[in-house]
Amino acid sequence: MLFAGVSLSPSTSDLPGSAALQSIADGIASWALIGALVALLLGAVLWAIGSHTQNMHQSSQGRRAVLTSLVAAILIGAAPELINFFFNAGVAVH
Repeated sequence: MLFAGVSLSPSTSDLPGSAALQSIADGIASWALIGALVALLLGAVLWAIGSHTQNMHQSSQGRRAVLTSLVAAILIGAAPELINFFFNAGVAVH
């Protein structure tokens, strides 16, 4: 049994509306970064207040919020490269 030679070559210019879709993705990434910034600021405030008042639960929740928002920012920034890496890894499978 022979299989047809199938290929995949993603292009942002082959379909109408691709520019609008890219613009939407950029906007969502911007909103996500703003959300991460707000979470970082709120977490830092909780961490500081919790530390100052010796409330260990509040301090640890603030610390967790700070770390989570930093990881979120890293993932948002690295998302295109991660997607491209795994796509290229998938294309390399023979």
